[in-house]
Amino acid sequence: MVLSRIWSVFILLSVVVATFFYFSKPNGKTMYSQMITGKSGDTTLTKTVDSLTLSKSIIQQVELNAVYKKGNYRVIKSTDKKYLSYYEQSADGVLATAKTAVELSIGLIGIMALFMGFMRIAESAGGIRFLSRLIWPFFSRLFPEVPKGHESMGHMMLNFSANLLGLDNAATPFGIKAMQSLQELNPTKTTASNAQIMFLCLHASGLTLIPVSIIALRSKLDAANPTDIFIPCLIATFTATVAAMTIVGIKQRINLFQPIILLWIGGISLFLASIIWYASTLSKSSLELFSGTLSNGIILLLFVAIIVGALWKKVAVFDEFVEGAKNGFDTAIKIIPYLVGMLIAISLLRTSGTFDLVMEGFRWVFSNLGADTQFVDGLPTAMIKPLSGSGARGMMVDTMTAYGPDSFQGRLACILQGSSDTTFYVIAVYFGAVSIKNIRYSVGAMLLADLVGIITAITVCYLWFT
Repeated sequence: MVLSRIWSVFILLSVVVATFFYFSKPNGKTMYSQMITGKSGDTTLTKTVDSLTLSKSIIQQVELNAVYKKGNYRVIKSTDKKYLSYYEQSADGVLATAKTAVELSIGLIGIMALFMGFMRIAESAGGIRFLSRLIWPFFSRLFPEVPKGHESMGHMMLNFSANLLGLDNAATPFGIKAMQSLQELNPTKTTASNAQIMFLCLHASGLTLIPVSIIALRSKLDAANPTDIFIPCLIATFTATVAAMTIVGIKQRINLFQPIILLWIGGISLFLASIIWYASTLSKSSLELFSGTLSNGIILLLFVAIIVGALWKKVAVFDEFVEGAKNGFDTAIKIIPYLVGMLIAISLLRTSGTFDLVMEGFRWVFSNLGADTQFVDGLPTAMIKPLSGSGARGMMVDTMTAYGPDSFQGRLACILQGSSDTTFYVIAVYFGAVSIKNIRYSVGAMLLADLVGIITAITVCYLWFT
C-alpha cells in the first residue's frame, strides 16, 4: 500500500507540475509530448540570441565550457560565432523508458544466470552455510528472527561484500538470492519481514570502498586530482550505512550497543581506516590498479573456491550451475513489471520539470536565509540518485562539465553520487523479485538514511574543499 501511494503521488504530482509549466514556460506547449514520446537529448525552441541580452556570467560559462546550463535551458555558441538558446530534454519519456526498463531486465539475465549458477554450486557444497556460521555472531544481533546457520546470512554477506568492492553486477544477484532466502522465513509472504527491511536498508545505503567509476569519470574530465574525493565518499557512505542500521534498529527495537555489534563496527571502521591510509599513499594509476585488482581478483578467487570446494564434496558442478542459472533467468524476467512501473513514474518526475522546481525552491530558501548556496548546484545528483542511478551519474557529469571537475560543485556532485545506492530501483527490483506488496516503513527508513548521507557529504565537502 505504501509503494502504491508513493507511485500514485509521483505520477499525479508530475502531471500537476507539467500543467503548470504548460501555461507558464516558453517551452511549456511541448511538455506533454516530452513526458510521453520524448527522448533524452531532444531539443525545442532553438533560436539565435543577441549577445547583448545575455548576462556576463552566461557568456563566460559558454566561453569556458562551450555551454551554459540551467535546468533544461541551454545556451551555446555556433560555428558562425552566434549564440543559440534552446531547451534540452534531460530524460526519456514514458514510452522510451518502458522499453529501457525491459532492456535493463533482459540485460540482467546473463549476470543473474552467471552468479546464481555459482551460488547454487556453493549452496550444494555447503559454502553458504559455512559463511553463515562465520558471520553469525554479528548478524544474529541485527537479524534476530533468522535462525542460526540459515543460508540467507551467507547470501547477505556476499551482497554486502560485492557492494563494498563496487561490483554492482555481482551485488544484484547476491542480493536477490538473499531476499529469496529471507522470504522462506517470512510468515506473511506479501508483507516485508523485519529481516528483509534491515537487509535492504543496509544495502541501499551503498557502502562502497573505492568509487572506481567516479574516479574514472573525474580523470576523463581532466580533474587535477581525480582521487581527491575518495576519502569524503567513504566517510559519507559509511555514515549513511551506520544511519540506516541505527534507524531500522530503533524501529525494530534492536539494542545496537551490544558488545558484539560494537566490536564488529569498530573492526570494520579500523579496516576502512587502514584502506584509507594505504590508498592515500598511492598515485592515481596505482589506486586504479589496486581497486581493479582487489575487486576482480576477489570475484575470481570466489569462483575458484566454489569450484574446488564443490569438487571436494563431490558435487555435480555443471548440473548445479545450470539449475541455478535457470533461477537467475526466471528472476530477471519476473522483475520486469516492477521495474517498468517504477521507472515510468521516475521518468514523469524528471520530464515534467518537477526536479527543476524543487532545485529552485532549495535555492530560494537558502538564499533568503543568507546561507551559502553553491552547494545547491550539486544537489540535483542527490535528488535523482534515489530514483535513477544512470540519471544521477549523468547529472554528476553535467555538474562537473558546467562548473569544472575541481570546483566545489563538481566535487560535491561526485561525493553525493558515491554516498548511497538507488533507493527506488532497489525497492522495485528486490521486493519485486519476491512479490512483496506491503513494504511497511522501508521507503521512509531508506530515504532518511539517504538524507544523512547527503548532509554528511555536504559537510565533508565544505571541510575538505573550502
